[in-house]
Amino acid sequence: MLLQDLQTQLLSLTPPEKAQAIQILVQSLSNTWTGIEKTPGICGGDARIADTRIPVWVIVQARNLGSSEADLLADYPSLNATDLANAWTYAAAHSAEIAQAIQENEAAYASMGISPR
Repeated sequence: MLLQDLQTQLLSLTPPEKAQAIQILVQSLSNTWTGIEKTPGICGGDARIADTRIPVWVIVQARNLGSSEADLLADYPSLNATDLANAWTYAAAHSAEIAQAIQENEAAYASMGISPR
């Protein structure tokens, strides 16, 4: 993507979308993510919701498979709407990382003869 194309897209965003884009850029520059932690030895070092053992990729894959935010909040009572918003922001900024984690975990299940879905 060319910077000129990105500029055009950024200018077409709504004010709330621009604020979210700024937040993503600032967080990526500082490499800190509000509400998201990565700790070696916990959840395989994958990004996870802070103070939990719920990897971001699990939440993203659940949404990919049709779970709504209401479903996720019911299925994970320790989470709140802010946790989900943090997960979506992190996942948007690290889409390749999340896609790889999903693929690796699906492959691990498949190697055991288990359908992850």
